[in-house]
Formats: sequence, structure tokens, C-alpha cells
Amino acid sequence: MIPAAASAPAPAAPSGVAVPERRPGPAVVPALRRPLSIRVPRFRLAWNPWTLAAALIAVALWVPILMVARGVLEPAGETWAHLARTVLPGYAATSIVLAAAAGALALVVGAGTAWLVAACAFPGRRFFEWALVLPLSVPAYVAAYTYAGMLDVAGPVQRVIRTLFPSLADRFLHVEVAGLGVAILIFAGVLYPYVYVAARASFLRQSRTALEASRVLGRSAASTFFRVALPLARPALVAGASLVVLEVLNDYGAVKYLGVSTFTTGIFRAWFGLGDLDAAIRLAAFLLLVVFAVLTLERLQRGRRSVAPSAEMERPLEPYRLRGWAAAAAFTACAVPVLFGFLIPVAQLVYWAARTAPRVVDAEFVAMLARSFALALGAAALVVALAVVIAYAARLGRSALVRGIARVAVLGYAVPGAVIAVGVLVPLGALDRALGSIVQAITGASPGLVIGGTVLALIYAYSVRYLAVAYLPVEAGFERECRGLDEASRCLGVPPLATLRRVGLPLMRGVLAGALILVFVDVLKELPLTLVLRPFDFDTLATRAYQLASDEQVAESANAALVLIAVSVPAIIGVNRLLGRARP
Repeated sequence: MIPAAASAPAPAAPSGVAVPERRPGPAVVPALRRPLSIRVPRFRLAWNPWTLAAALIAVALWVPILMVARGVLEPAGETWAHLARTVLPGYAATSIVLAAAAGALALVVGAGTAWLVAACAFPGRRFFEWALVLPLSVPAYVAAYTYAGMLDVAGPVQRVIRTLFPSLADRFLHVEVAGLGVAILIFAGVLYPYVYVAARASFLRQSRTALEASRVLGRSAASTFFRVALPLARPALVAGASLVVLEVLNDYGAVKYLGVSTFTTGIFRAWFGLGDLDAAIRLAAFLLLVVFAVLTLERLQRGRRSVAPSAEMERPLEPYRLRGWAAAAAFTACAVPVLFGFLIPVAQLVYWAARTAPRVVDAEFVAMLARSFALALGAAALVVALAVVIAYAARLGRSALVRGIARVAVLGYAVPGAVIAVGVLVPLGALDRALGSIVQAITGASPGLVIGGTVLALIYAYSVRYLAVAYLPVEAGFERECRGLDEASRCLGVPPLATLRRVGLPLMRGVLAGALILVFVDVLKELPLTLVLRPFDFDTLATRAYQLASDEQVAESANAALVLIAVSVPAIIGVNRLLGRARP
């Protein structure tokens, strides 16, 4: 036993010093030393049913792209060796030159007109604010065969020249509307609104303080535009020009009609002309490399730059008042793109449609119209539903994992339709063979194509390509309409699905309707995917217009083309108005 501490004798106090009485206090228990512990950070995987669903959707949408990439690893055949020696360099050079030139010209037209409308006041400015986006409603293949038909020997332009200027008729007799130069002009003329919309929204957000400071320092209006406004709008300009480049690389109808050999025409030629799917897959893989190079360059050029003035310095941009020749020049600069990109081709299509409608618009045309609308509506509904699942999963998870899943899922919009079509047929063909073997083993009869070559394959391909069109507005809608409300609902114990059904979806009805319309219009105008994957004897408005034009029945194709344009115009104007509300 260890003796108690109280039994030890207390030290004696010095004489004459009063010592206070010591009262017994609580016993002090010595603390036990805790063993050394090291916290090891753990990566938290925010897996839940929503994240799992988003991951499965992303994997399913990336299967076609991975199939194309895997095709490069397969042994090459003789057809590919021949194509690589003879036409592959030409396909690459033509595609790059066409995309770069059309993107540069669209950048000049789009940025210039956007600055005039956003920063200058001149007669007609309010009209051009929305009229400058109208050319985007005209598909490039429609513009190509419309201008080719107008400038043909039997077209209205040469008829007028022969009537009014007989001496000049011989000079225009052999004018051929085809080739790389014509394709560049047509693509820039109908795709520049991508740059215009992005640049105008950026200019409207810019501070007047920075522009006024440039003018006070003695710079002219032109110098202010090039040295201040353009650098501030650089991310938007790069994004708009990249969209133009991607649309040019995706096109098949216009380049095929104009006789320009690009990757997309090469894919169709190798597949349907030579009957070699492996060669088509390799061409698609090379086109995929070009697309990813464009995306990488866009990311490097745009970077993480976000130039914005402080809240104290923020003031709306007041337009410059233009008068005299300056106002006339601004009016002309804005009128020319609208005239050649929309008014002239649409007027010609209306003339052709009025002449051919009695023999073209029949019961078969109405059935094709209903079929096209039903297909586009079904695909749009599925795409919007997938976008809601992924966006809501990202909102619930808010982790790098879920954000990465969302980014991967929406990359299909950058992939050309011809590449997606090739990638879709490979896995669906394998699935059809497996299902056919099972059905034949059970019933003794071969079922034929179960998924490939059906409407299901088309809808699957549309989902791969157009998910980004629905995802971006849905994601923004969650942030704008449901900020704090869905969190409050979940704090009250309401499950995520019930929160989405009772809070999120009712608040986002307008956003979902807008996303549905955007996807509907894009699916309705889609040509390469539909040409490859459509069932036998299944025509849509886009394929009917293209086939009639390819068969030199340009006037007869005008009715289907006008329906495409009429459906596109309200959606495009609506998007432009939403983006135009960007004033601080």
C-alpha cells in the first residue's frame, strides 16, 4: 500500500507569519495519456441512387464514342490502307481549312454586328437585335441548295441577267455554285449567330466605366472596341467561334451537295459506297481527334479568365449615338447578314413552295410531318428527363465526382453526328445479334433487327448528341428557381425524389418547356444521324428535303425546308430574348 498524501508532515511555517487554514479540496485524478492517433484523410465517394443513375446514363451515352475510339486499335484492312494513302490527307486539310475559315468569317460578322447592336444607337437597331439571329434557323444544307438553285442556269438570277443584260449572259453561263469558297460563305452566313448571341450578351454585361476610361485617355471608338471591348468579351467570342467550327465539322448535307470532300462525306463514302464499316470507323476516329483538338484549343484560349468590374464600378453600357454616314454604315452592316442569311433564301423557298405545294403537300407529306414531330417530341422528352436526373444528381452531390460525371455526359454535343451514328451501330449490332440468338434458340425463328434500324436507335443517338442542349438550361434553372427551397424541403425530412416532384419540377416548368423546345428543334433539323440510323422507308422533314434536293428537285424540297425554318424561328428568337436580358 502507498501511504496517503495527507499523512505526510506539513512543513513548518516561519514564526510571526499567519498561515491561512487549508481546507481539503477535491481529489485530483491524473489524466491518462491517450494513445497517439493520426487522422488519415479519406476521399468520400458521394454515391447515392441519383449519383449512380447519373453515372449509368453517362456510361450509356459514351459507349458509341468509346466504340469509335476502340476501332482504331483493330487491325486495318486493305480499304483503309488505300484511303490513308489517297484521300485521308485531303479530307483532313479540307475539313480544317473549311472549319477555320468559316469560323473566322463568322467571328468577324458576329462580333461586329453584336457590338453595333449593343453599343451603338442607329435607325433599325431594335429590329436587328432579334433579326440578326434569324439565319440560324436556316439549315446549312437548305441554304446550300437554295443558292445553288437560284444561281443555276435555269434559276431566277440568270434569267434576270439574260433579260436585262443580254451582253453579260455568256459570262454567267458557266458559273458553278460549288466548291470550298462557296461552302465557307454559306456556313459563315447561317452560323455567325452563334458568335453574335454570345458576343452581344458579353457586351451588354460590360461596364461603361472601363469604356469611358479608354475614351478619356484619348482612344478613339474603334481603338476602344479593339483594345477594351474585345479583350473583355474574349471568352464569349472563343466559345461562339468554337460552336461554329463544331457545326461545320458536323455537317454532311451542305458539303455533299457542294462537292466538298470532308471527313463526314468520307465516312458516308467508305460506309455506303465501299461497304467497309471498319474504314468508316477509322475515319470517324480521325474526325473525333480533330474535334477534341478544337475543344482543347478552345479551353486553352478561353482558360479561366473572367474579367468583370467591381460592383461599385458597374454601370450599364450606354449606346453611342450614330448619325449620318456612320448610322447608314451601321444599318448596312447589320442588314447584309440578315438579307443574305435569311431573307433571300426564305423568299426563294416561299416562291418555290407556292409553285409546288399542290403536287407535293398530300397525305404522304402530312404523315411524314406527323412522324417527324412525334419522333422529335419523343426524343426531346427523353433527353430533358435525362438532363433533369443528371442535373439533380449534381445538385445533391456537389462533389468533384458528380461534376465530372455531368461533364462527361454532355460532351456528346461536340461529337459530329456521323461519328455518333457509326458508334451507335457497332454496340447495337452486337446487341441485336445476342438477342437474335436468344430468341432463335427459344422460338426457332430469327427476329431480325430488334433495336438497330429502329426508332429506338435514332432516339438513343439523339440522346447522345443533344443532352447538352437540355442540360445547360436545366442546370441553370435549378440554381435560379430552386435556390434554397429544395434544401429547406429536405431539411424538413422530405426525400429527394419527393422534393424534386413537389418543389423542383413545378418551379421549373418554364425552363423545362424551353429545354424541350430547343431539343425538339435540333432533332427536327438533324440530318447525318437520321440518314444513317432511320428505319427502312422512314423519312423526316430533314431527310425528305435533302433527298429531293439531291435528286435535282430543289423546288419540291422547299415545302419541307420551310416547315423546318418556321419551327426554328420562334425558338431562336426566344433564346435571344432571354440572353438579351443580361443588362446589369
